[in-house]
Amino acid sequence: MKFSPRTQTSNDSNVGRGLDLALVTLVFLGLGYVLDRILDTKPVFMIALFVFAVIGQFVKMWLGYDAKMKVLEAERAESSRSKAVVR
Repeated sequence: MKFSPRTQTSNDSNVGRGLDLALVTLVFLGLGYVLDRILDTKPVFMIALFVFAVIGQFVKMWLGYDAKMKVLEAERAESSRSKAVVR
């Protein structure tokens, strides 16, 4: 049995996006924890910064997805126009 290596067609990585989501969320969670300890508050900052980080990461993913889809739609429209001209 011969295994062929996987080839990635684009240079964006889902693993990288997942790692970015996890690390940014953990950093903001840790920052909230530190602020709560310094200011002697309940986990207000920890919860607020966690929610802020998660919402920010999902907005970032949505905007990246939307931009990529617009590029792909433009390429597809151009491709169909060029095929119509050739015929």
